[in-house]
Amino acid sequence: MLGIMGGTFNPIHYGHLLMCEGIREEFSLERIIFIPAKIPPHKDNSKIIGAHDRFRMVELAISDNPFFMASEIEIKRKGSSYTVDTLRTVKEQTNNKEISIIVGADSLIQFETWKDYREIFKLAVIIVASRPDTEEDILISYINKFKKEFGADILKYSGKAMDYSSTEIRRRVEMGLSIKYQVPPVVERYIYKNRLYRNA
Repeated sequence: MLGIMGGTFNPIHYGHLLMCEGIREEFSLERIIFIPAKIPPHKDNSKIIGAHDRFRMVELAISDNPFFMASEIEIKRKGSSYTVDTLRTVKEQTNNKEISIIVGADSLIQFETWKDYREIFKLAVIIVASRPDTEEDILISYINKFKKEFGADILKYSGKAMDYSSTEIRRRVEMGLSIKYQVPPVVERYIYKNRLYRNA
């Protein structure tokens, strides 16, 4: 089974990487595809840097992991980035291989606001990871609800929630504070070299 890890990655950080490596091992995924969104429909786009820089940071961050790869599927698509469209494309490109999408607990709770979310349940297994800002009992209630109402195939990652934040990383860069040990060194160098997030 393939894993799909979508997101803004503004920037990608160790929380993303540690979670995905843990999920890959726990669920025996053959590969995880990182797909940066071009225009995230649920985000404030005013503080999101260009797609090229976000994609390049993803490429750099995962370059030493043979089980990770990056895709420009959403970046090359016109308009907003919708998961359902991405899943359909991946299905077509992989001859209908079984796929899973990796989401945080906060995203699962908001899943009914996603475009064609019922179709997403049909297209992919959902792998959900806990987050420090979401109570476990609330998460479990949503998992049970979606399984019962829509027959969703949802797996819960056993790893603990990790408190990494792209928002906090951007704030620290803007204030001239260190982001060492929050992002891979190659990503840290890329941010400083290209003077990213200085006015975030």
